[in-house]
Amino acid sequence: MVYIALLRGINVGGKNKIDMKLLKHTFEQAGMTNVVTYINTGNIIFSYKDTSKTELSRILEVAIHNDFGLQIKVVVRSIDDIRGIINAIPDKWKNDNDMKSDVMFLWDEIDDESVLMNLVIKPNIDTVKYVPGAILWSIDKKNVTKSGMSKIIGSKFYKQVTVRNVNTARKIYELMQAQVR
Repeated sequence: MVYIALLRGINVGGKNKIDMKLLKHTFEQAGMTNVVTYINTGNIIFSYKDTSKTELSRILEVAIHNDFGLQIKVVVRSIDDIRGIINAIPDKWKNDNDMKSDVMFLWDEIDDESVLMNLVIKPNIDTVKYVPGAILWSIDKKNVTKSGMSKIIGSKFYKQVTVRNVNTARKIYELMQAQVR
C-alpha cells in the first residue's frame, strides 16, 4: 500500500531541522520501502504492508524521536485518502499570485465535519469545505487579511492540523500515483 507521511512543524523558521536524506534513511530503517521525500517541509511518500495508519504514525514518530530526538506529529494517509481529498479540490483552486488555497490535514482525533463549527469562516471571503481527512480553504489573495483563516493560527485547532498548499497536495498525489504504476 502507498502512503504519505505528513510531518508537522519541521524545517520551519529554523526549528526542528531534519535533513531529508537522513529522514529517508530513518523511514527505510523503520521498514518502509520506495521512500521518496518531497520538498523540505516533511512530505514522505512510501510503501508498507497493509497496516493501520495509526500504527504507522506510531512507528514513524518513534523512529524520528530515536534518530533526531524530536517529538514530531506524523499524519499518515493512504493513496485512497489523498485521492478523495484531491478530487474534492475544485480545479480552479490554485496557490498563486491571485489565490491562496490550502489543505489542512486533520489529526484523526478531530477528523469530523463538526470541526467547521469551531472555525471563523467569513462569508463572501472564505470558501471552506470539509472532506474526510482535511479542511479545504481558499481565499482571493486580496482578501487574505480579512479572512477567518488568520484567526486559527495559535488556536487549539491549528495545533491539530498540518497545512499544505493545494499545489503541494496535488504534487504529493502525483508522486503517490507514480508508485502504483
